Amino acid sequence: MKKLYKSKSDKVFAGVIGGVGEYFNVDPVILRLAYLLITVFGAIAPGVIVYLFAILIVPKQNPA
Repeated sequence: MKKLYKSKSDKVFAGVIGGVGEYFNVDPVILRLAYLLITVFGAIAPGVIVYLFAILIVPKQNPA
């Protein structure tokens, strides 16, 4: 069973979006651009709050 982890190898800030990309097998650059557009053109505060919450709840990837 797949689990969601913060990526160690593909991270810009905390590895959350890199981990989501690995989980869904999607290029993290696409996810980062989508997150940026949604956050900037939607509402900045909820986007930042969701990301900070994800940093707290998504576990780090175990060393392989």
